[in-house]
Formats: sequence, C-alpha cells, structure tokens
Amino acid sequence: MYYETIFIVNPDISQENTEALTDSLVEKIEKVGGRIVKRENWGSRPLSYTIANRKRGNYMLLVTDGSAEAIKTLEHAISLEERIIRSLTTKLTELSDKPSPLLRRAQAAAKREEAAAEEKAAAEAAAEESTDAAVEEKVAEAAPADGADASA
Repeated sequence: MYYETIFIVNPDISQENTEALTDSLVEKIEKVGGRIVKRENWGSRPLSYTIANRKRGNYMLLVTDGSAEAIKTLEHAISLEERIIRSLTTKLTELSDKPSPLLRRAQAAAKREEAAAEEKAAAEAAAEESTDAAVEEKVAEAAPADGADASA
C-alpha cells in the first residue's frame, strides 16, 4: 500500500537539520521493510493558523510504499519528535510519479524568476552595447575634424 505523509517542522530549525530529521525518519521506515517512493521539501510556508505560537513551518512530503507496520513506525517516530509540530498520513489508491501540485507551482515560479533575470541581464547588456556604440560614434566624429586640422 502507498501512504502519503506530510509533516510540518518547527521553522526555527534550519533546512539542513530538517533534511537530517527527514533522513532519520526514512531510515526508520526502511529498517521495517518500507521504502520511500517520493520525497519533497516544500520549504518554509505560512500556516493557516498559529500552531505552538508559530506562523510559519517547514513542510515535508513523504510517499511510502510498505505495510501498515512501516506507517505505524513512522507515525510513532513523528509523535516522539519535538521538532515536528503537525503531521498527517493518508492512504493513496494510486501512485503518481509527477511532482505534487505545490512543488510544480514552486518550480514554475522559479522558472519565471530565472527567465526574468535572463531578460534583465540581456537588456542591461544591450544598453551597455548601445552606450559603447554611441561613445565610439562620437570618437569617430571627432577624429576627422582633428585629422583635417593636422593635415592643413
């Protein structure tokens, strides 16, 4: 069976420590015969309501393939972990290897930002080239006048 677990880590914990925490949960699942099919870090996001006096949290998604024992082990490990402020596990009827909608939205936003940065860099380069061309043109205009005075 496939299970999807989303958990929220205290935002005061760094990204590296969040990844280390997730790694330890994955190890516990694998020890009891489960396997991780998908793992996504959704990053720091605002919470819908305050949890433990926090307004943000680091979201993680794990899709697990394994027995109910593996999920019980995961849920038990999550319940003992102080750094995790909320979690939810649901049973999936089918598995999708596509990124989650949230991750797709984040990837699309990153692509838009990258395209905007490239466009801005290209515009700055074009402006610099036009400035260089204008300077060269003024130098070329000034050179014949100087050359005519020198030959006379």
